Amino acid sequence: MFKRTILIILDACGVGELPDAGAYGDTGAATIPNVAEALGGLIMPHAQALGLGNIVPIKGINPVHNPRAAFGKMQERSPGKDSTSGHWEIAGLVLKKPFPVYPHGFPDTLISEFEQRASVKIIGNIPASGTEIIEKLGPRHLKTGEIILYTSADSVFQLAAHEEIISVEKLYEICRIARKLLSGEHAVGRVIARPFTGRPGSFTRTTNRHDFSLEPPGDTVLNFLMRKNIATVGIGKIPDLFADCGISCKVKAINNNEVMFKVIDEMKSLEYGLIFANLVDFDMLWGHRNDTTSFGAGLEQFDRQLPELLDNLKNDDLLIITADHGCDPTLKYSTDHTREYVPLLAFHKNIRRGRNLGIRSTFADIAATLAENFAIEYTCLGTSFLKDLRD
Repeated sequence: MFKRTILIILDACGVGELPDAGAYGDTGAATIPNVAEALGGLIMPHAQALGLGNIVPIKGINPVHNPRAAFGKMQERSPGKDSTSGHWEIAGLVLKKPFPVYPHGFPDTLISEFEQRASVKIIGNIPASGTEIIEKLGPRHLKTGEIILYTSADSVFQLAAHEEIISVEKLYEICRIARKLLSGEHAVGRVIARPFTGRPGSFTRTTNRHDFSLEPPGDTVLNFLMRKNIATVGIGKIPDLFADCGISCKVKAINNNEVMFKVIDEMKSLEYGLIFANLVDFDMLWGHRNDTTSFGAGLEQFDRQLPELLDNLKNDDLLIITADHGCDPTLKYSTDHTREYVPLLAFHKNIRRGRNLGIRSTFADIAATLAENFAIEYTCLGTSFLKDLRD
């Protein structure tokens, strides 16, 4: 039905706690609604017209009669609240077990083996905010060259090093060693390189972050698309989250604005296939730092970019906007991801207004929709909503 699908992930932009949020310590989480409430309302007229305010109550974004897009929200079926599991489920792969987490740091035996394999010494090895642990341990790192290791409530093994002490490429090499080691019972979702610069009191993380995800343990809809010679363009951190599996073209973009620019640029050249993009700043810069003001400003900036995106849609294009989890910056007791419903907006130029897609039981409904649209033989736990877009 659609020659191209543009799939945009507003990283960490959840819309309300899931029924099991309490088990994850996320009672009361509602990223976009809570940000709106804290700021006295959000100004997002274009997202409002699409139906964002019809999904859940959001201060400043009122529901509209007959919104332009089909709207709904989705529940994650996989356990956990990680970017990797969220994106994998969007692509059709639902996990049965959560990735391991390390609320007390990684075991000494694992650290010893890593230090031996990578020829490094580790400091830290605790759950921590990235900016805080760099400020705390950065001076020691500058003196000794020991690498800063930290984790969080998410399944991550994060290695931070000053670019003048350990080069970016060397840090990537060390992370690849960690990625090979972290398998089996210690198969964390992501090993993340966190380069930084500056001096004590003014350290700054750079844009040279790189995520080394596990390879998906099975095929996603992306693999099937690529085998049918259907283009799968991954923009931003999408290729990293899938360990490049099922991605036919990688497009680097380091922030929200660059991602949006690259999406529109690809729309001007790609004739057939999937454009899959992630807007990382909501998660990396604002959610994890409890920066509610910047989070709200980022949402409003995305809204200002929507008209150009919509103007570049062809009659046979489908636009899907969603998220992978929450990261509610208003919850001052935590800087971690939050277990939430995610918004779902689906739009094409001939869609009947006011279509309510309801509450979807899994993110994999998007994969099922892509499979049906491109007529590929891929089955997953999801249910396609393609017919709801064309009736």
